[in-house]
Amino acid sequence: MEMNKDNTLFTKRMKKTHTIYMPDMLHYHNELLSAAFSLGGYKLDVVPEYEHFPAEMLSLINPSYCTCAMDIIGNLMAHLKNPDIDINKVAILEPQAGGACRAGNYYDLIIQCVKKSGYRIPVLSLNFSGAESHSGFKITPMMLFGAVAGVCYADLLMALFQQIRPYEKEKGATKRVYDKWIKALSEDVSARRNLFFREKKYQEIIDDFLEIPRFSREEKTLKRVGICGEIYIKCSPIGNRHLEDFLYENNMESRMEGFLNYCTYVVYTEMKSAELKGASKAMLKAYAFAMNYLIGAQTQVRKALLQNGFLADGLFEDMRKKATPILSEYYNIGDGWLVMAEAMDMIEQGYDKILIVHPFGCLVSHVAERGVLKKLRQLYPGANINTIEYDYEQSKALRESRIMLATS
Repeated sequence: MEMNKDNTLFTKRMKKTHTIYMPDMLHYHNELLSAAFSLGGYKLDVVPEYEHFPAEMLSLINPSYCTCAMDIIGNLMAHLKNPDIDINKVAILEPQAGGACRAGNYYDLIIQCVKKSGYRIPVLSLNFSGAESHSGFKITPMMLFGAVAGVCYADLLMALFQQIRPYEKEKGATKRVYDKWIKALSEDVSARRNLFFREKKYQEIIDDFLEIPRFSREEKTLKRVGICGEIYIKCSPIGNRHLEDFLYENNMESRMEGFLNYCTYVVYTEMKSAELKGASKAMLKAYAFAMNYLIGAQTQVRKALLQNGFLADGLFEDMRKKATPILSEYYNIGDGWLVMAEAMDMIEQGYDKILIVHPFGCLVSHVAERGVLKKLRQLYPGANINTIEYDYEQSKALRESRIMLATS
C-alpha cells in the first residue's frame, strides 16, 4: 500500500480523481495531446492565461530567471488560487527536455513555489530519462502513439490555418473549420481511431479547408513573416504575447514551422550525446527507430500539404544539412541549430521577413540566434532578419514598435 501523507506523490488512485494541469506551451497541439493522455487513463488540462499573477510570486522566484519561468509559474500560481479549482484534486505536469537551459530547473522551482504557498500538490515531470518518477504516472506505448498522431494532426492544422486565415473572404471562417477538426480529431485520438495510416484523414481535413472562400496572393498582397526561435516563446501565445494575432491584425501573413521537427531534433540530440558517451548498440538502435518513426510521420504530413498546393516544413535531414555548414550539429543546447534551419527554410519559401523570438536573459538563445544573424544576412541579403526579445516587464508599446520596425 502506498503511503502519501503529504499528498505530493501521484498515486494510482489519483488517476481517477485528479486533473493534471500543464503549461500552455504548444497552443495548436494542447487538445490533441490531452486526448493522447486519456489513452493512459489521465485527465490532462491546460493552465489558462491570467491577466494578473499573485503578488507574492515575485518573492518566490529569483529575478534572474527568464520570461518563460515567470509566465509558466505565474499563470500556474494564479490558477491554483482560482476558486473554481478543487485544490485537493489537482496535479501539475512540467515537461523537461533537459540540456543546459534553465528550464531544467523549473520542475524543482515549481515544487518550491507550491510548497512555500502552502499547497500539498503532486508535481510530475514529463521526461523520458526516468527522473522524478511517480508510481501512479507512467507513459505507455499507446500514449506515445497517440501523442505522435496528435502532433501530426496539429502540425497539419496549424499549417492550413496559418496559410488560409490571412486570405479568407469571411472573417472567422478558417477558425470555425479549425475548431471543428480539433474537436473531431481529439475524439478520434481518445477513442484510438485514426492513430495509424492517417493519409486518408489528412486529405479529408485538407479538402474541408479548401472549401473556405479566400483571396489569392495576387488579389491580396500581404507581408509574409516567418516566426522561429525558442520553443516556448515561439509556440505559446502567452509567451509571445499573442504575436500571431498581432501580425494578422496588422495585415501580415505569419507562419511558424511545426513541432515534428523539434521532436526529431530532441531525439537526434540525445542520440548524438549517447554516441559520445559510448552507448550500447541497442540504445542507439532505439534512438534510430524513434527518429525514423517521426521522420516517416512528418513525410506523410508534408506530402499531403505539398500535393494540395500548401507550403510544408523541410524534412529533418534537409534542415540539418542547411544548418551544419554554419553551426555544428553538436551545437544542440536548447533549440540550437534548428532555429537557424527554420529561418533559412522559411526564407527560401518566400517569407522575406523573419522574427527570431527568444526570452530576455537566455544565454542559449543569444548564442544560437543573435550569434548567427550576420551570417544569415550575408546568405540572404534580400531578407529582413531580426531578433525579438521578450522581457517579463517589457512594455507592450516598446515590443510592438520593435516588431513593426522589424517587419517594415
